[in-house]
Amino acid sequence: MNGLRPDLALIAEWIAPGSHVLDLGCGDGSLLAHLQAAKRCAGYGVEINDAQVLACVRAGVDVIQQDIETGLGMFHAPSFDVVVLSMAIQMTHRTERVLREMSEVGREGIVSLPNFGHWSHVWSILRGRMPVSRELPYEWYNTPNLHMSTVHDFEDFLARLGLTITARAFLNDGQPVGWLPALRSTQAIYRFRRG
Repeated sequence: MNGLRPDLALIAEWIAPGSHVLDLGCGDGSLLAHLQAAKRCAGYGVEINDAQVLACVRAGVDVIQQDIETGLGMFHAPSFDVVVLSMAIQMTHRTERVLREMSEVGREGIVSLPNFGHWSHVWSILRGRMPVSRELPYEWYNTPNLHMSTVHDFEDFLARLGLTITARAFLNDGQPVGWLPALRSTQAIYRFRRG
C-alpha cells in the first residue's frame, strides 16, 4: 500500500481521516506523508536522527528533532487524536514513561513491535543462539534493542498501565496471522486508550 511497510499500512487503516497525529520515532516520515496525502491528517513527527529529520522535511512532514525519552511535555493533554510508535518501543530505556505519556497526550495510542515469542526466536534460543531475523536484524553485541517482548508480555504490560486494548493485529512477513499469533507472528500491532 503506497510503499508503506506492512505495519505502517495497517496503522494507516486504523487512523480516521482528518485526525491529528503524533508519530514518535517517525523515521523518514513516510506514515505521516501518507496520512497527509490520503486522509488529510495533520500532525508532527518526532525523530532524533539527523538524516531521518532531513528526509521528513523533504517529504513535507512537520518534524521535531528530539529524543522521545526526554518527555512529551511540550504537548498538552490531550493534543492528538492518535499517537503512534512503530517498531521502536523495544529500543526505549524508559518504556513505561513513553507509554504513559503517549496515553496522556493522545486520545489513543498505536504501537507496533517485534514479537520475540515467534517460534523461530524460541528455536534459536533453544539451540543456544540469540535470534536474528528481519524484525530483529542485529547480532547480540550490536543491537539497539533493549527490551524484547512477547505478545502476552506486552498485553500484560498495557493492562498494568491501565491501558485498554481496542484493536490488535499480527503479521508475519507482512501477512496477517490469525491462528496461534503468539507463536506465528513476527510483528504485533496494538491500538489502545486509557481506562
